[in-house]
Amino acid sequence: MDVSTIFPLSSGSPIPDAWHQALQTRLADQERIHAWFEIDLDDRLNFSKGLLLLTDRRVLALASATQECSEYRLAAGQTLRQYDHAGVGSIGLFAGGTRLACWRYTMAHGADATRFVRQFEQALNGMLGGRPADVAQPRLCPQCLAPLAPDQEECAYCNIEAEAPPSSWVLLRLWRFARPYRWQLLAGFLLMLASTAATLVPPYLSMPLMDDVLIPYENGKAINVDMVELLLGGLLLSALLAWALGWAKTYILALVSERIGTDLRTITYDHLLHLSLEYFGGKRTGDLMARIGSESDRICLFLSLHLLDFATDVLMILMTAVILFTIDPWLALVTLLPLPLIVWMIHQVRHKLSTGFEKVDRVWSQVSNILADTIPGIRVVKAFAQEKRESDRFRQVNQHNLAVNDRINRIWALFSPSVTLLTEIGLLVVWAFGIWQVTHNRISVGVLTAFLAYISRFYTRLDSMSRIVSVTQKTASGAKRIFDILDRVSSVPEPARPQHLERIEGRIDIRDAGFRYGNRAVIRNFNLTIAPGEMIGLVGHSGSGKSTLVNLLCRFYDVSEGSISLDGINIRSLPIAEYRSNIGLVLQEPFLFFGSIAENIAYGKPDATREEIIAAARAAHAHEFILRLPHGYDSLVGERGQGLSGGERQRISIARALLIDPRILILDEATASVDTETEKEIQKALDNLVLGRTTIAIAHRLSTLRKADRLVVLDRGEIVEVGNHEELMRKEGAYFRLYQAQARNVDTDLDDQNALAPDDIKEAVA
Repeated sequence: MDVSTIFPLSSGSPIPDAWHQALQTRLADQERIHAWFEIDLDDRLNFSKGLLLLTDRRVLALASATQECSEYRLAAGQTLRQYDHAGVGSIGLFAGGTRLACWRYTMAHGADATRFVRQFEQALNGMLGGRPADVAQPRLCPQCLAPLAPDQEECAYCNIEAEAPPSSWVLLRLWRFARPYRWQLLAGFLLMLASTAATLVPPYLSMPLMDDVLIPYENGKAINVDMVELLLGGLLLSALLAWALGWAKTYILALVSERIGTDLRTITYDHLLHLSLEYFGGKRTGDLMARIGSESDRICLFLSLHLLDFATDVLMILMTAVILFTIDPWLALVTLLPLPLIVWMIHQVRHKLSTGFEKVDRVWSQVSNILADTIPGIRVVKAFAQEKRESDRFRQVNQHNLAVNDRINRIWALFSPSVTLLTEIGLLVVWAFGIWQVTHNRISVGVLTAFLAYISRFYTRLDSMSRIVSVTQKTASGAKRIFDILDRVSSVPEPARPQHLERIEGRIDIRDAGFRYGNRAVIRNFNLTIAPGEMIGLVGHSGSGKSTLVNLLCRFYDVSEGSISLDGINIRSLPIAEYRSNIGLVLQEPFLFFGSIAENIAYGKPDATREEIIAAARAAHAHEFILRLPHGYDSLVGERGQGLSGGERQRISIARALLIDPRILILDEATASVDTETEKEIQKALDNLVLGRTTIAIAHRLSTLRKADRLVVLDRGEIVEVGNHEELMRKEGAYFRLYQAQARNVDTDLDDQNALAPDDIKEAVA
């Protein structure tokens, strides 16, 4: 049987060619494939490809290594459950409470697994009376192949923030930022009113200039020089006045809009800094940079230029309409005929434009995200020779951006010329009706001339005002994305009635603590008391909850159940900044800011003297290598400290923690990524750092925790053992097995080195 012919292309991408031969002999005649899912882990969590196949009769599971095939017939009461733990996802097939099979995969295939589970549910729900299910193939997202609901336009995985299109009313929320400048705005509005009125004077003066000067002169009468001088003087004066008033109102409103934009960026950035780490975990750096940068610039441009033009257009249209009705009501009515049709067209395209511009913003943030990922990680890109891959990825997103913009441009390309056509037709109608009135002696040529001058300005402003629809929808989309940040409430709030600790001893009590990432429990029933000045070592397999516990102690997250107390006071009752100022954090990958060595050491205490900075560097065993740098403590470290080695960055990080003199110290794999000699230097610095402080240390190298007063062994978010090294080794429990496994790995590494290295290297390793 030809697999390609029985697999409908509408249900997703074709089954990989590597599986075709194995499926040829295993699929029955007329058996339809509804879904497939390629897993990448075996039962022992080793990387190994496998294939899950859902047909209208059964579930087939193939293993690539052995080509073994397991079969599970579809039956009523079966369920397919998806869950994950520590970065490993699982799909389990259950029937009557019994698990029939379980398949595992890495979380990179999470969306594919979700699609497979949903299609299994649809297949099972379609079974009637035991007959094979005839499952309708769902539409899939072209990017991640996740199933789409019948009424769903976009993928919830790829467009997390795909909500209702922003309304233009969101721009009214900018009044919060404009309120401090309301008097300057009022002055600008009055100047705009006066400037617009001044620009309407010349057409009105053209009536007497035509009827009382030029036409009588053509009929043989002498020119009234005084009247000519008066009218020309009025034209010059109105032009100068319009220029002066226009300059003043543009300058004032531009200053105000720049200040509103500055306040908007500052307040948004400040609010962003106070959000919890949970918010940043679901956001891309490029997207947040685009919101605070380009979106606020777009709003500033709208306020300083486009909104000013729009207000001027509205005033011009209203004033012109009043003047036209004053001169000749019937001619004015003819002039306004295209207006209702233009308003209807604006209403029709507004919704499509608002939806489209929000898509444009989201796609553009994807472009920014790739740049924000690739440029800082350029060393990795080049090290793995992935320039072409990143170029293709950028080109693909850029083409997507082009396609979305093309859809918007098709709408706008039809709308804008249509408005221009209507205004041109309106001008033609005015000409025809005006000539008819002149020939019937109802108006003079001067009135018609003035009318045409006003009409020209009226329709020019009307055309300009219609174009503001595009700019307004773009700005509304940007404002919505900014207010999405401002409306977000931190999941780690400041206490309503804060308590203060005058002197911190460093006693930490964790009682019945629990924490969840979404629906996944990471910490469960955690109870631990740490005495002041005690050093605790946290050990356990990856994913056991060590780093999560550190995040809870730093209050980057709040516990879902239970409590954490410092010196008898719940940390939720302490001001966040005050609480964290007593914690020194040294991470496995220290982050250094662009700036000097001294500025990085003094980051937690910006007012530190040079003597305090040097003292902290000496204690961190960093003083010697800093002095070897070209400019000593004033040497620039470059972005993210790229100009320094890993050990040097780590010692600067330790000096940074020493300078603030914290009562609580947290070491998260502080020596994991350095060589043995550098580790000795860092360990000396750490010995100075932990002295007299409550210390919580995480380390994969269990030998580095021998100085800990107690070791806490974690497994799946729970404490399984507590004691010092000797006690836990005598128990021969979880810690013993971890230590033995690590010792075997070290012995294996030493054997390999002994087989290859000369004697001097053997001695160094020993």
